[in-house]
Formats: sequence, structure tokens, C-alpha cells
Amino acid sequence: MKLLSITVPCYNSEAYMEHCVTTLLAGGDAVEIIIVDDGSKDSTGEIADRLAEEYPTIIKTIHQENGGHGEAVNTGLSNATGTYFKVVDSDDWVNEKAYAEILSFLETVVSEERELDMLISNFVYEKDGAKRKKVMKYTRAIPERQFLTWDEIHGFTRGHYILMHSVIYRTQMLKDCGLKLPAHTFYVDNIFVYQPLPYVKSLYYLNVNFYRYFIGREDQSVNEKVMISRIDQQIRVNKLMIDMYDLLDKEWITSEKLRHYMIQYLEIIMTVSSIMLIRAGEKEDLAKKKELWLYLKQKDRKLYRKLRYGVLGRTMNLPGRGGRKCSEMGYKITQKFFGFN
Repeated sequence: MKLLSITVPCYNSEAYMEHCVTTLLAGGDAVEIIIVDDGSKDSTGEIADRLAEEYPTIIKTIHQENGGHGEAVNTGLSNATGTYFKVVDSDDWVNEKAYAEILSFLETVVSEERELDMLISNFVYEKDGAKRKKVMKYTRAIPERQFLTWDEIHGFTRGHYILMHSVIYRTQMLKDCGLKLPAHTFYVDNIFVYQPLPYVKSLYYLNVNFYRYFIGREDQSVNEKVMISRIDQQIRVNKLMIDMYDLLDKEWITSEKLRHYMIQYLEIIMTVSSIMLIRAGEKEDLAKKKELWLYLKQKDRKLYRKLRYGVLGRTMNLPGRGGRKCSEMGYKITQKFFGFN
């Protein structure tokens, strides 16, 4: 059995996917790299096949009809044989030194038969043209180099939460929790992180800058114009996450820190959806924002009140054109501070 399965979802990524895979090859035979060619129209599939021929003990290539990022992750997970599972997008890459440290740690975990459901590490915003690279660390939120439960973390501040780039999950736990991402939908990386959280019984934080998250392509899904054009997909993910909050009603979930974190995560997603709809600016977009908040209210009134009348909820729902301008101003300040989009 492999130590770590890494899925690389690819769609028309001939210009950069080989660089991504090359950085992953540093893991050697301890890893399997599952390249999922999601119906590419360019030479992505041919490059993937060539790499699989060159590294048959490490790389496997799967070709499928286009199903979107989520379906590619689903395919990778269903074919994964590694004890642990990671997703690396085809335009991103990893740091070799941090990679080696992560693999060494996971090898120790397995050899000592320790229980670990989630490993967290840092990621770096590799923003095109930026002189200063923003590093997302978790030193304030999570004690370093300790096996922890949710009750033993310090807590997360707003805007500082676990993303797909920073997490490695135990493969069997992902399968046991029934993770299946929706097809033909962007922004499902939030579901990938969110849905398994209540099933995580043990977590660990390595303070290494492992994942390099590239930002700068005009067609990138996190580009603001692209997000607005795909706002219905963002709303779909948002609603699915609202539905998933029911997970915390299960009697075996007792951690108030986990509950607080999942509320905080959902608050961020509601804020992202709301500000993108405000930025879109059409009457139908503002109607969609109203309907989204109504969906939350109908699903869980207590949760609705907590989010709607919290700081971010009030900011996203200020009345009139002037209120929306204030919401946008707050968004721009946050955007500049965190360096996203």
C-alpha cells in the first residue's frame, strides 16, 4: 500500500501540469500520483500518458468525460490506494523540502500505528507579480507537532481557516464519511474540507510551507470576474454547506470548538457569496442574495440569527445602494490585506 495518494485534477492544463507533477515525483515510491484528465481538449491527456509510462510505479492516469473539478477529485479518491489522500491542482506545486518532512512524518505515523485523520500544513499564495508572498500559517490556532482533538485547538480567527491546500486526510475516513463532490461545479474544495470535519478525531499541525497556491491566470476560478460569471455554482456549494451543518446535530459530536469553527467557516462562505452577488450588481443578483439568506433562515433559524446579525452578516446586508457600497469597501480592504483574487 502507498503512503500517500495525490490526485491532480486536469482540464486543458497542458501549459503547467507537468511542472506540478514533476514536483510531486520527489516523493518517490511512497506516493501514487493519480492524474485525472477530465475531458481535456488540448494535449493534457497525452502529457499525462507519457508521464505514466515514464514513472509506472508512481503515476497512474485516468481519462474521463468532463465532469468538473469535483468529479475529478471523486475519481481520484475512488482509485486511491494510499493511507492518506491529498489534492494538488494542476497549476499549483509543492515545496520539496517540506514535502520530504511531511512524508517522513506520515511514515512514522503509520509505522507506529498512531491514529491521525487530518494533517495540516501551511500554504503560500504564489500570486503572479507579487513581491511579497503571503503565507497562510496556523500557529495561533493550532499547537504545533502534537496529536490533538478539536477541544485542544486554540481556535481560528475570521478569514483564517483550513483550505484544501493545507489539508491531508486519511483516505478511509474520507470514504467512510461518504464524501462525494457535485459534478460540473466549481468551488467544491470548500465541501472537500468542510464535510469530513466532524469525522476528524485526531489532527496534527506541521508548520512547514508545503503547498504553493498559484494566483494570476485570468481564467482561474478564483478570479473575481470568473466567480461572478459562475455565481450560481458558488450558491450551490453554499447551500450544500448549509445542509451539511446538520452533521453537528449527531449525538456523537460533542466538541463546541468544532461547532464554532464550522459556523465560522459557513459565515465566510455566506460572505463570499453575498459580496459576489453585490459586485454583480443586477436586480436578479440581489434577489439571489436575498433568497440565499432566506434559505439559511428556513433551514436553521438559530444559525440564521447568529450569522445574519453577526458582524459580517450585518455588513453584507446593509440597506440600499449606500449600504452595498460600504459592503464593497469592506471587501476591498479585506482583499488587499489577505492578497486573494
